[in-house]
Amino acid sequence: MSIRDQSDISNRQIDYRSSDVGLKGVWLLIGGIVLLSIVLRAPITIVGPIVGQIQNDLGLSGAAMGLLTTLPLLAFGLFSPFAPVAAEKFGLERTLLFASMVLTLAILIRSLSGSTALFIGTVSIGAAIAIANVLLPSLVKRDFPERIGLMTGIYTVAMNLGAAVGSGISYPMTAGLGISWAGTLAFCAVIALAATIVWVPLAKRSGRRTAGTISIAVSRTNGRGRVWDSTLAWMVSLFLALQSFCFYVNVTWIPTILADKGLSHTSAGWMLSLMQVISMGSTFVVPIVAGRQKSQRGLALLMAAMFVAGYVGLLVGSSGLVIPVMILLGLGVGGGFGLAVMFFALRASSSEISAKLSGMAQSVGYLLAATGPFLFGYLHDRTGSWTLPLIVIIFVSIAYGIVGLWAGADRKL
Repeated sequence: MSIRDQSDISNRQIDYRSSDVGLKGVWLLIGGIVLLSIVLRAPITIVGPIVGQIQNDLGLSGAAMGLLTTLPLLAFGLFSPFAPVAAEKFGLERTLLFASMVLTLAILIRSLSGSTALFIGTVSIGAAIAIANVLLPSLVKRDFPERIGLMTGIYTVAMNLGAAVGSGISYPMTAGLGISWAGTLAFCAVIALAATIVWVPLAKRSGRRTAGTISIAVSRTNGRGRVWDSTLAWMVSLFLALQSFCFYVNVTWIPTILADKGLSHTSAGWMLSLMQVISMGSTFVVPIVAGRQKSQRGLALLMAAMFVAGYVGLLVGSSGLVIPVMILLGLGVGGGFGLAVMFFALRASSSEISAKLSGMAQSVGYLLAATGPFLFGYLHDRTGSWTLPLIVIIFVSIAYGIVGLWAGADRKL
């Protein structure tokens, strides 16, 4: 990004702040977005590789551990609709500051001893992440209208980076360094605290733009009715739902599938990290490409094709094909998520409608996605193999592409 481009951003796109904020204010905002994004997936992915240790230490049943991995998704779905309401009343920055504060405290609560703290902390983590998930796309649309694709790419890359590091370091920290699982889970609080510190001055500056202005804009657009009654909004919601269905199945079950193929648990965990590292490339590129196109149908089909190819590879391939399969799934996961987030901006005519669409899509999307890990595990338990679960998710991936043809059409709410 050139100096001239940076000046354009500060003068033209951050117009609700006073003119003396300048580039420093722009970079502070970008830093806040990136830091918060890093901890929007890591607190979840850090759990998977050490689920067995948590279960043995607390004496939890398999059903309880399954609930533990599903709770964040349920929280995403249940709390997402409240994020636009809070932003209307308190402002985007103040609401995001609140989310980062709750996230920091929730991570620490989850790390306390006992199963009660574990579950309370997990639900609170999901609630805080839900708020940030919904509002960040709206913030980007409002403050970076000429750089939506670039900024979407930046913060979704940060999310995937956090997810990859979380799943990659989790088992080595506990098994290799001898850190307790509670200490490992608490690691994410460091980044969450840093994000909170950065959002404090951002929230103070946002006071110059009253919440009433935002509320008036929303009331004029009749945001909720237009969004929830729109076929296009439902297609965007289903697109996110099916992408997230596949992602959370991957995060929950791919290490186990790979271990059954003969990989060690450590290698299986790093393969999951490889998938997420690869996803960062497509997460960054796809939103930029999508922002330059009127229709994103071709991109949606491409992401679905990568999912299908990856799952077919897992179904029929040997352990020698693991790396190519992880690359395909990584490209599909990253690009698909970046595209889904871009739809919140590209399919909306204003930042207020974008927040409403984001809230709806993430509520519907994550509630449906929450069934993925459970259904996948249930089918495996019933059949004793991974064949039927993988066949089912291949068909889910095909449906994902079909929905993408609707969501990717050049239309706006």
